[in-house]
Amino acid sequence: MGSTLGIPDAKLLALVDWESNPLFDETERLVLEYADAITYTDRDVSDELFARVRARFDEDSIVELTEIVAWENASSKFNRALRVPSQGLWRRADRG
Repeated sequence: MGSTLGIPDAKLLALVDWESNPLFDETERLVLEYADAITYTDRDVSDELFARVRARFDEDSIVELTEIVAWENASSKFNRALRVPSQGLWRRADRG
């Protein structure tokens, strides 16, 4: 999906080290930090992080962002439990 939205493959592959990779701007880092805090069971969305999210986005955007992260988490757990394999929807452009 990211590739169809025009996100370069290099940026998609760099997601594993988004915190230090210069391909990501300040807003993207905030969104990824928020997504990780929601996703990882050993983390939580702190008041400080939520305040930064609220300072950057309006309420509708926060609800939409949170819903997307929650949906992807639910989908991942559902697929893993039912042994649904990857659909192979994304392939690196240089691998055809």
